[in-house]
Amino acid sequence: MIVDDHEVVRRGIAEVIERTDGMTVVAEAGSVADGVRRASLVRPQVLLVDLMLPDGTGIDIIKAVLAEQPQVRPVVLTSFDDDDAVAAALDAGAVAYMLKTVRGAEIGDVVRQVAAGRTLLDERTVNRRKAGHDDPTENLTPSEHRVLDLIAEGLSNREIAERLGVAEKTVKNHITSLLAKMGLQRRTQVVAWVASHRSGAWRGNASS
Repeated sequence: MIVDDHEVVRRGIAEVIERTDGMTVVAEAGSVADGVRRASLVRPQVLLVDLMLPDGTGIDIIKAVLAEQPQVRPVVLTSFDDDDAVAAALDAGAVAYMLKTVRGAEIGDVVRQVAAGRTLLDERTVNRRKAGHDDPTENLTPSEHRVLDLIAEGLSNREIAERLGVAEKTVKNHITSLLAKMGLQRRTQVVAWVASHRSGAWRGNASS
């Protein structure tokens, strides 16, 4: 379901999603009130919202819909590029935050992955997470912490395997696990996260 007060933008996004195999736009809305009402009727898997709406914000609709349908996966797609907005959206329950400068194909890819249960944070969002948020590495195993550090050093899977003395398949398994635990999807996001937290306390955890 798409919520954006600009009809041309809504139609453009809808066309992108409709062209993506296996996905359908079940409803569109241009305001918080209309969005909440329609969401209760169509019960979407993914809620794609703009932050700035005529009768409130995307945060308002995310909170209202999740209160009734906690299984919905909210995604923010906005032109509003602001640290506090990112933090507020994530705190409200958004599982992805994209700027409208993204390519159309990327919107479809994000919606598909979010519908499958993934939480997607791009490099900009990772770097802007507030210090008060939980450490996404706290549930990593010691081996996953070591792999995290080696990815940040720019090593390939084969090089990491040689460094740790394990099979390359084992390294791939560690990477799949740590990406899922951290809510990331690419190596570059791991590098961005490490770079922005290099001096944090988690470094002590990684070496323990």
